[in-house]
Amino acid sequence: MSFKLNLSAALAAFAFAAPALAQDVLPEIKVNEELRAKLPENIRTAGSMISVNNGSFPPYEIVEGTKMTGASADLTNALGQLLGVKIEHATVGGLPALLSGVNSGRYQFAFGPIGDFKSRQESNDFVDWVQEFVVFAVQKGNPKGIVSLDTACGTRIAVMAGGSAERVIQAQAEKCASDGKEKLEVQSYTDQPSSILAVRSRRADAFFSSQAPLTYFVSQSNGQLELTGVGEKNGFDDLFQGAVVPKGSELGPILRDGIKELIANGTYEAIMKKWGLENNMIKEPGINLAGTK
Repeated sequence: MSFKLNLSAALAAFAFAAPALAQDVLPEIKVNEELRAKLPENIRTAGSMISVNNGSFPPYEIVEGTKMTGASADLTNALGQLLGVKIEHATVGGLPALLSGVNSGRYQFAFGPIGDFKSRQESNDFVDWVQEFVVFAVQKGNPKGIVSLDTACGTRIAVMAGGSAERVIQAQAEKCASDGKEKLEVQSYTDQPSSILAVRSRRADAFFSSQAPLTYFVSQSNGQLELTGVGEKNGFDDLFQGAVVPKGSELGPILRDGIKELIANGTYEAIMKKWGLENNMIKEPGINLAGTK
């Protein structure tokens, strides 16, 4: 079953405001002429690139109308300064539309972060810049006792449509059925706010997704929600996430080297800590890290 909720109503349920921390003062960034020279000529001529997202994914991407804030917005702004171009943002509905838009050339890249998996590497390259974990957000007190995939049978689990968590929870639903256990109902949503709102309104028993955004949502829930399944693999091995470009795109190595410089000059750490993402930092970015570590 899939519920489609009004995004503006979902956004209104949360205070999407940047933390007022000392790290708001970020290092000054000058253009790296060597990196800029490697950009495709059409991008240098236009002086801009478009990064596409598929809706709010706090605290990385917080979309309100045509404005985007969050860690990803701060980092793409820093990359734009480093490369000497303006990076604009566009929003589409769902991951399939995002990947289609990138591969068709309508958008130059998606900064994400988006899960890097071997199967996805067949059509795209991933410039990984964070490591992530997948957990559950549940009502305070965890009334359904959901602490792992095996305890999710007989419950209603919300997930992002088209994402890796959806595939994992659907496989668990099949396992529940084959084991003769109570039905696991999968509810697929196009965005994070609608998914978490389903849990807050008790339409779903849990939201199964990346730990970083769920930590953010729990912190904004006035004590109504909590995390469970923390420290469990929950169907995943090492999970890297990052920017997405078309397969073989010359932009991939440029983004990787740009992120390397932001790590070296302290900008990356300052932004990640500003948004409470210090546990998701990566020592060195890489292309297509899934399955390599």
